[in-house]
Amino acid sequence: MTIRVLLADDQALVRTSFRLIIESEPDLEVVGEAATGAEAVSLARATRADVVLMDIRMPDLDGLAATRAISADEDLAGVRVLILTTFEADEYVFQALRAGASGFLGKGVELSDLLDAIRLVAHGEALLSPSATKALIAHYLSTPDRTSTPAPALTSLTARERQVLVLVAAGLSNDTIAEQLHISTSTAKTHVNRVMAKLGARDRAQLVVIAYQTGHAHPGA
Repeated sequence: MTIRVLLADDQALVRTSFRLIIESEPDLEVVGEAATGAEAVSLARATRADVVLMDIRMPDLDGLAATRAISADEDLAGVRVLILTTFEADEYVFQALRAGASGFLGKGVELSDLLDAIRLVAHGEALLSPSATKALIAHYLSTPDRTSTPAPALTSLTARERQVLVLVAAGLSNDTIAEQLHISTSTAKTHVNRVMAKLGARDRAQLVVIAYQTGHAHPGA
């Protein structure tokens, strides 16, 4: 199945470069280009792209607001947002994940990593495994003015599902979760899907946010 990609960046040269790279792959297709956040939201609705490659700094409507608008639209439930950012320095990374993004990449990313990231996000995974990503999320969640957010839905989780939530927050794949808990990969996937359904999370990225906000995951853990 071809993965449909929407490019959202205010620089035409960047969009052209990404288009050439993406369309060189037989399983990927660029279905639209947006120069502003507002255009990105409009085109997401018009094209029903699988993945929006979203620059975080854009005119008219920034990438955070555009991501939030896409994530809040029930008709766009299947659209995933992959944020482009200045990797270590961008202070909006956690906010982007909380807004509904499925992950983020630095603009200096290797081409193969960019293509892999698009495929990963399109299949419902989250780009959260690199240690730098987890460290950055932990940094913003551990700031003095940030407090845990209560989530009544957590009471609906079984003990095993709480274990799975913690392991997802650590950036573990289904295969690794299965090894840790001595269960099959398919069972691990079922647990992850159930946790997402119970907590109303779009994907694994949102589970990470919930785990940190509720104190189930901790910086440095």
